[in-house]
Amino acid sequence: MERIQKIAVIGGGGRTGQYLVSQLIGKGYSLKLLLRHPERFTIQSDLIEIVHGDVLNPEAVGALLEGCDAVLSTAGQRQDQPLVASQASINILNAIGDRPVRYMVLAGLNVDTPTDRKSEETAKATEWMRTTFPAIHNDRQKSYAILAESNAEWIMVRVPYIEFNGNRAEVRVSATDSPGAKIDAADIAGFMIDQLTDDTWLRKAPFISN
Repeated sequence: MERIQKIAVIGGGGRTGQYLVSQLIGKGYSLKLLLRHPERFTIQSDLIEIVHGDVLNPEAVGALLEGCDAVLSTAGQRQDQPLVASQASINILNAIGDRPVRYMVLAGLNVDTPTDRKSEETAKATEWMRTTFPAIHNDRQKSYAILAESNAEWIMVRVPYIEFNGNRAEVRVSATDSPGAKIDAADIAGFMIDQLTDDTWLRKAPFISN
């Protein structure tokens, strides 16, 4: 694929997203960040352009993706707010259109795909999410279905419990089951950035862990 120069980031103001933004800046990428509360964002860089808006707003997403070669989303579900995952994917895919824009999105290990062979532990975690937060679970599953039916260059990165120590470690990857019980946010960021130039997991939903 052609060299990626400008990257749109959604969820960059969140805990995982800040690791992603910092690592992208460190690699010299130009960024466009979609932020609902830009006044709270503390990372400073000449490489950052801020778009004020919400991923649930199609116009804001369209403005964000203008001129971008990839879009990375670490946006999670907001407490007591409208469901995010599936509508965000719809808005992003509509903004991408037929352009060769790579779309990477973060999800939990509870998302199911047809080729999964989940262990008992992963299956229990999936069932807990399905039972405890059925609307959120179903919305994230719907997001996967939307991606799977699209022609976009997507990757859904599925993760277990996220730690925020900032310590880089070996990342294990599996197509069928979560290879571990936790992962550091710094390693999530690193893996997502690596996939900008690697087609191994294109149109797939790998599990990653430490």
